[in-house]
Amino acid sequence: MNILSIQSHVSYGHVGNSAAVFPLQRLGHEVWPVYTVNFSNHTGYGQWGGSPIPASEVGSIVHAMEQRGALAKVDVVLSGYQGGADIADAILTTVARVKALNPRATYTCDPVMGNAKSGCFVNPAIPVLLRERVVPQADLVTPNQFELGYLAGMQVHTLADTLKAVDAVMALGPRAVLVTSVHCPDAAPGTISMLAADATGAWLVTTPHLPFKANGSGDVTAALFTAHYSQHFGQSGSAQRALERTTASMFELLQHTHQSGERELQLVQAQDSYVAPRAHFAAVPIR
Repeated sequence: MNILSIQSHVSYGHVGNSAAVFPLQRLGHEVWPVYTVNFSNHTGYGQWGGSPIPASEVGSIVHAMEQRGALAKVDVVLSGYQGGADIADAILTTVARVKALNPRATYTCDPVMGNAKSGCFVNPAIPVLLRERVVPQADLVTPNQFELGYLAGMQVHTLADTLKAVDAVMALGPRAVLVTSVHCPDAAPGTISMLAADATGAWLVTTPHLPFKANGSGDVTAALFTAHYSQHFGQSGSAQRALERTTASMFELLQHTHQSGERELQLVQAQDSYVAPRAHFAAVPIR
């Protein structure tokens, strides 16, 4: 597949496109990254250099790619951290143009806003734009549980809440939802889950929870699931298979990173896990 990935870039570490591009390439996909910010490192360090990239520049880059004939070849558009509120228009314009040129193309939106521990860490205008304008145009969305609650306009605590919120988000327009970092009060201690749902069903997969924070893990998860699911978009069982494959790869990546003692994802060192993960976690149908 040819994947146009519109996300942030950091020179040091792995978040945004700096997390998503290599695993996708390792899976054999052609990836064309377009950056929404150009930073030295992710903002979790508290200090960074660089700046957001204006939406006009993002649009100019995409327009020039179209002149090369590239947009007609795009199979998937993937967007993540947007940086500035004006990036939404550039993304939506790109998606519309890609789909006009290739009606079979799909759009994955990773609606990056924040998480349960940190709260919202983006420009306050961005969550509203995501919910009202961007997510309705997406075929697949990949929120964490905190972001899912915002998009659905409800509190999400239990598995039943999560499924109800998934249905509310799918009613906005997306045909499939991946929920990362699912926490439920009745879950077994020391575990964490992910949930995938589309018109054919919903599945939950659970793994041991590794006790550390890994910036960029959501970006890798969104990229891997997009790649695995998009190859068989909407087919029965494709969400289940994509969820199991993504979970196995992510668990091995996070395990490798945790064991290394490093703060940044060991993205290169764990590269075989994207292609042939040894771990397996069964995705259980929940409806």
